[in-house]
Amino acid sequence: MNSFLWPTPFQNVKNINKHAILDLIRFTPGGISRVEIAHRMELSRAAVTTIINDYLTTGIIREAESRNGHSGRPAIELEINPAYGYVIGIDFGATHLNMLAADTSTRILAEVEVAVDIQNGPEACLAEANIRLQELLLKAHLELKDILTIGVGVPGPIVSEAGMVVAPPIMPGWDHFPIRDTLQKQWGCPVSVNNDAELGVLGEWASGAGRGERNLIYIKVGTGIGAGLLMDGQIYRGVSGSAGEIGHLTIDENGPMCACGNQGCLEAFAGGRAIALQAQQAVQQGQRTQLVEIRPVESITAKDVAAAARRGDLLSQRILAQAGAKIGIAIAGLINMFNPGMVIIGGGVAQTGDILLEPMRQTVQRRSLPAATRATRITTAMLGRRSSSMGAVIQALTITLHQVAERKEVVAAQVTP
Repeated sequence: MNSFLWPTPFQNVKNINKHAILDLIRFTPGGISRVEIAHRMELSRAAVTTIINDYLTTGIIREAESRNGHSGRPAIELEINPAYGYVIGIDFGATHLNMLAADTSTRILAEVEVAVDIQNGPEACLAEANIRLQELLLKAHLELKDILTIGVGVPGPIVSEAGMVVAPPIMPGWDHFPIRDTLQKQWGCPVSVNNDAELGVLGEWASGAGRGERNLIYIKVGTGIGAGLLMDGQIYRGVSGSAGEIGHLTIDENGPMCACGNQGCLEAFAGGRAIALQAQQAVQQGQRTQLVEIRPVESITAKDVAAAARRGDLLSQRILAQAGAKIGIAIAGLINMFNPGMVIIGGGVAQTGDILLEPMRQTVQRRSLPAATRATRITTAMLGRRSSSMGAVIQALTITLHQVAERKEVVAAQVTP
């Protein structure tokens, strides 16, 4: 099972099995029977029945007849009970805020997305998040007291245990700000804070293009560039939570200045701000492009470049192709190091599709070791802009569901002499 989804539980065999069975139920499409659980977990039916009965009593799972259409007596499938409660997933990007409300079966009930500027600092951005949360709850016909857990993603290196970012390159004013504690106090429920690319790989693994992959990389290409790494079924965060910051790999030591203070980083060549800046400079130099229609020139964004590229603008297509090639260099390095089964490209800039993706693939083919490349598929995010917010929903549900799995065992441990 994928142990990265839950913290290390109180260590006894039954409790570990409870966590593993719960994940098996929640991540098996269409539900799973007791017999299949016993077979896949290599447990006796009696042991499985004891654990399942505990969950049925709490109401966290429910029984449903098999939907597989086989003749004869239908099997009783087990699935997460969607009526158990509700969670919120929040994705803070550099320039956007996306929120999802979902039930415990991950069914999306409502969504809100607005423009924000992460550089406005934590007080302003979290105040905006609170306003938008009230809007989301209204759309979902919920109240704050109905929410079990909230997952939050931010575009910076995270110390998960502390619920804060440390030295984030594109988040001035956020360094060591107590994000989790501030939001928990304001909203009155458990809050989890994670890196947005890390949540992106979790969202795509659980509900998107990466289902079933144990070695998966998610690249979020937006204003910044980051990677979420799923290695052998576990999220890899590194010692200080900064694993996956590929936007700050040096591509050319004599290249343009990056927001992190170094020169020639990938993000300075291929991030959303870099793409916009290259387009602005081209217009100022009088190059032929549809982007001349946008005034003032300084207001041209990566989204404008992508839209012009889709309309056939050659300059915009060239800028995006060059960005794709640079990102391909970084991906080739990741493939050579980690040998993943799949690389998923997500984020706002990635919505341009093959204009960005094809040069990326070509560069990877040229620069990766053949043995590694043959085993790796490169594709776009199935969830689109929802990858990270859906990952935040999955993370919030993980906390909620596994608190249920812990409850009886922790109580028992406290009273055992």
